Amino acid sequence: MIKNTIFKKLNIKDKNIKEDTVRELIILPILKKLGYENENIIRSKTLKHPFIKIGSKKRPIKLIPDYVIKIGESFICVLDAKAPNEKIMNSDNVEQVYSYATHPEIRSNYFCLCNGIEFVVYKTLGNSAPILYFKIEEIKENWDKLKKLISPSHFILRDKKKNIIFIDREKNKEFDYLNRPILKEIPIKKWMSKRHYGVHGYFTRQVWNVVAEYIKNFTQKGDIVLDSFGGTGVTCIEAMMNGRKAINVDLNPLAIFLVDALTCPVNIKELGTAFEEVVNEYEKKEPKNKKEVKKILKNNKKYPYPKDIIMPKGSDVEFIEELFSKEQLAKLALLKSIIKKQKNKYIKKVLMLMFSGLITRSNLTYHTSNIGGGNAAPFMYYRYRIAPKPTIIDIMKSFKLRFEKITNAKKEIEYYINKNTIENLKIVKGTATDLNFINDESVDYIYTDPPYGKKIAYLDLSIMWNAWLDLELTEDDYEKEAIEGGNHNKTKDSYKKLITESIKEMYRVLKFDRWLSFVFAHKDPEFWHLITETAEDYGFEYVNAIPQKNGQTSFKKRQNPFTTLSGQLIIKFKKTKNPKAIMKANLGMNMTEIIIQTIEGIIARDGGATLEQINDELIIKGLELGFLDLLAKEYEDLSPFLLNNFDYNKITQQYKIKENTKFRSHIDIHLRIQYYLLSHLRRKEREGKEAKFDEMVLEILPLLKNGQTPEEQTILKVLENIAYKTNNGSWQLKEADGQLKLF
Repeated sequence: MIKNTIFKKLNIKDKNIKEDTVRELIILPILKKLGYENENIIRSKTLKHPFIKIGSKKRPIKLIPDYVIKIGESFICVLDAKAPNEKIMNSDNVEQVYSYATHPEIRSNYFCLCNGIEFVVYKTLGNSAPILYFKIEEIKENWDKLKKLISPSHFILRDKKKNIIFIDREKNKEFDYLNRPILKEIPIKKWMSKRHYGVHGYFTRQVWNVVAEYIKNFTQKGDIVLDSFGGTGVTCIEAMMNGRKAINVDLNPLAIFLVDALTCPVNIKELGTAFEEVVNEYEKKEPKNKKEVKKILKNNKKYPYPKDIIMPKGSDVEFIEELFSKEQLAKLALLKSIIKKQKNKYIKKVLMLMFSGLITRSNLTYHTSNIGGGNAAPFMYYRYRIAPKPTIIDIMKSFKLRFEKITNAKKEIEYYINKNTIENLKIVKGTATDLNFINDESVDYIYTDPPYGKKIAYLDLSIMWNAWLDLELTEDDYEKEAIEGGNHNKTKDSYKKLITESIKEMYRVLKFDRWLSFVFAHKDPEFWHLITETAEDYGFEYVNAIPQKNGQTSFKKRQNPFTTLSGQLIIKFKKTKNPKAIMKANLGMNMTEIIIQTIEGIIARDGGATLEQINDELIIKGLELGFLDLLAKEYEDLSPFLLNNFDYNKITQQYKIKENTKFRSHIDIHLRIQYYLLSHLRRKEREGKEAKFDEMVLEILPLLKNGQTPEEQTILKVLENIAYKTNNGSWQLKEADGQLKLF
């Protein structure tokens, strides 16, 4: 056995230890202890070998090192794991990893090998002898030598002139929380994370790399991150993965179970043994005919399954047991009873997570499409719809697949969920409207994705999983759920009240000079106005809103592309001692003119615009110029207006100007210019950036193609009426008694 402060116990004499064990339980903890962060550690980078010849044809070869360490734009070390029975000196393994380190895409200074028993470091450009060798059990004595060779402080970055400069990886004491960079839309990497995708289905899920970038931008290591509408825990898990502490709050017992089961510490080998025990017992007892099915269902005490639970309105069945065939009920009940016999509470919890994923596929709402893939109706249609032709799955085949997916997820986050580090994560079943367990001004950052009105009734739709998992739902839970409609007929006023109370609590627990990122997607401007107005009332300062794709295209979106939104906006607020309020600009136009001006402007600029682009543009302009309340009074849903006034292209999903018609906006050119100038100046001011005339011209001219194109002198004339030029050549809005000087 080896044991030290860097990684857990590992029996290196165990013949079953494989490369992945060495990689995850030895090399990764060493890299973390050395001070590397997630962005420095690149897993399984695919390198293209030039080619080999097979006959007369050239065949490309792919090389995949376990870890490549990157600082800035430079790769500085390659690390590869081997099994304990493999040599890491004077062998082909050294030549293999050397080829990784010298590859044209890498060219690293060092490369290392570890087989769980020994660790060896080589200098890439040197002789063939290692520059450091030690046995893993002697790592403590060799730690300082290892740090001097491959720790972050040993390496360098290059400045713009390519001069070598030293980098300090310690926590930045000068970190300016209040003045953080303004993030733009982030390209999504949805499927590159086993810890979130493939574990368990859910109704909505934030894209992990987007959340991670926001966390890294607004916080430092050791800071506390809160998500008060936590869902499946993307925010808290990414906070944990990046060295922050996290608090995850959600009202849905299913959501809490998913996060808790995924992050609870288990020994992968022991989990595998327990899994095999469950599979073996199930396969011996699996019902083979109707008689055996009936026998299991009759013994409900030994093999309990949910029944007599009334389903939500809109469901195709009245009671929960009608969602399953008798064979499905019997097999699921048997499997659950076997899992429940496990003594280790964490292993039992993880096996039940696999079981819960199995429920998603083993019911009469589940069906696959002709092009592959499938899902349960609650995730697709947001109601319990019995499939015309349900897909019947092989229980054990699917259960084994769940084991593979969840063990892969566990391995990916294993370093962060051992008994020593799990204390950095707090998972709480509760309401965002009452965070009494969190002290005033104790949270460093909030990233949250609340329910969007009547889009999804989470508790109603989770009833199948909560029932099978024996998770209790109370009337109080339904009372506190922030939705419209649902089985409890929640009103819009109730939704607004709960969202308001949750924003109040967020303000209370957040430290001053810290940020709130509020993710939202709704077509009704009233809700956007509610969020910004409430946030301002409690003391938040609106900074900006950025469109962000989330990689999800729901069935409803595919079914109704011209009335259903995909994507979202991330609204950013900051908590300051002296917050600035959004001022309402006198635009000289009525609301219909503003809408037409905005829609035709974006269509002119891009040659067409999607529903999401139009909605985002109107909401952002409304936020910047303070007319969201007016927009909310005029239009709850813009879809009818768009369909009546513009042509819709089903292929591109874009709205365009109707054929043989001209642009409708006949607004005076000066007013149109002023509209866009005000928006630009307000945005730059809130983002703390300088507003330059050339940038304004480049932004505004494409938006004014729908009519008379002004000269730069015309834009300058309007600009001079509403703003003044500073000493450094930038422009700022004029103010008089808190009001803008407009035409």
